[in-house]
Amino acid sequence: MTAPTFRPAAPDDVPALHRLIESAYRGDSAKAGWTHEADLLGGQRTDEAELLDILADASRVILLAEVEANGERLLAGCVQAADQGEGLAYLGLLTVDPTRQAGGLGRLLIDAAEAEARGRFGATRMEMTVIRQRSELIAWYERRGYRLTGETRPFPLDDERFGLPQTRELEFVVMEKALG
Repeated sequence: MTAPTFRPAAPDDVPALHRLIESAYRGDSAKAGWTHEADLLGGQRTDEAELLDILADASRVILLAEVEANGERLLAGCVQAADQGEGLAYLGLLTVDPTRQAGGLGRLLIDAAEAEARGRFGATRMEMTVIRQRSELIAWYERRGYRLTGETRPFPLDDERFGLPQTRELEFVVMEKALG
């Protein structure tokens, strides 16, 4: 397997991108990795219409990480960077194929998203939201330089487009990092 290459997603990538995201966040396939939400949420993580909306919006970009294996280019991960204005960007949809997790690709995707946010949007800060109950993931982001801001945001508990909650206690914590 080669080092990953990164490129912005295009509408033709959406079916494969959707399969990747769902496989990493939901269902039994997600449990092959350590970053899944399958114990907290059922249903879908996103849908193709939402992904197409992101790609059509100039203030948002999804970067794809591709690797070469057996002579083929394979989609191994993705991440979204979104311009929030006033120097703030949002990092979302960080996804690594469950069979490739714990190999450093997540770190590379974060680095790519931060560089994209600085270059494309002029961002000086990056924020993200993480489900409060995912303490292991929060700790991983802290090791990447993100800090809890003390702010929380509600989880869309009654919007099936974001999944089917296994508990009504879900909420997001906000994390932020200064971009150098």
